[in-house]
Amino acid sequence: MKILGIETSCDETGIAIYDSEQGIIADALFSQVKLHAEYGGVVPELASRDHVRKTIPLIKKVMAESGCTPADIDAIAYTKGPGLIGALFVGVGIGRSLAYAWDVPAIGVHHMEGHLLAPMLEDDKPEFPFVALLVSGGHTMLVDVKNLGQYTILGESIDDAAGEAFDKTAKIMGLGYPGGPALAKLAEQGRAGIYKLPRPMTDRPGLDFSFSGLKTAVANLYRDSDKSQQDLADIAYAFQEAVVDTIYIKCRRALEQTGHKSLVVSGGVSANISLRGKLSDLLQSKGGKAYYPRLQFCTDNGAMIAYAGYCRYQQIIEQQGQFEEPAVRAQPRWPIADLG
Repeated sequence: MKILGIETSCDETGIAIYDSEQGIIADALFSQVKLHAEYGGVVPELASRDHVRKTIPLIKKVMAESGCTPADIDAIAYTKGPGLIGALFVGVGIGRSLAYAWDVPAIGVHHMEGHLLAPMLEDDKPEFPFVALLVSGGHTMLVDVKNLGQYTILGESIDDAAGEAFDKTAKIMGLGYPGGPALAKLAEQGRAGIYKLPRPMTDRPGLDFSFSGLKTAVANLYRDSDKSQQDLADIAYAFQEAVVDTIYIKCRRALEQTGHKSLVVSGGVSANISLRGKLSDLLQSKGGKAYYPRLQFCTDNGAMIAYAGYCRYQQIIEQQGQFEEPAVRAQPRWPIADLG
């Protein structure tokens, strides 16, 4: 079975084909970073227009690279949300139109479920149940994953997501766009113990996150600093450690609360080396294991959407005996979809 995946939720156009026997057989990604850099952030209208320009050419590219024809594709999966509404419309419109033209099912995939399942694309994949940490520019949440589609949100960010806090803090410090990777790189030159920042919401029970206050704390440090390279690196180090420690504490609580021994970490911030190291140490100390997608699948991509679409397609066929579009529309929404 071959599934074509289309991801257009924000500023990256991702197209991939998942083969149930071979895995990902073609994958293409176009990033709009250069397009939005001069504005210091994503401009929704420009993002939508660029998806219009890039989606069809990338589909043609992966079809050619995989040697597939429309007759070889069994279903088309597309990101149905959350994301920028105009950008989503591009993927939804193209995905459903191609599905109609090729006479195959069209399967809407929740963007965060795509991230959650991304580590399943690796040879060393987690088994259900597990705790999932979804940490990106738009979301930070902990999810109790009992099986495919059986998800309970344990905690989430009540304001800025971790990735958003990285980007905004980098902007305060004049590190440009995208700021998260630049700040993480600068933190490598920082020294421990020079500055101390709070670990928000760790002094109370619960698994929710809050990172907006860290921005204010960094803004105050930056204002009073001498703006030297070393001072900026020390501030970046302190900020990154505060975020990583906060996530570490919440993940530890989630594992203790659920009793699970596996932790899946996905989303753009899951590429952060400091975060990976600390969470891997945590799971090792508990006799468990942390699982991550490969770096190219940490950020938004078509591969995770193709795979999630395959999983949902298989589930629907097993439950219904065949794929019927009205039944798909009527299926209960995944809990995270309620976050908008």
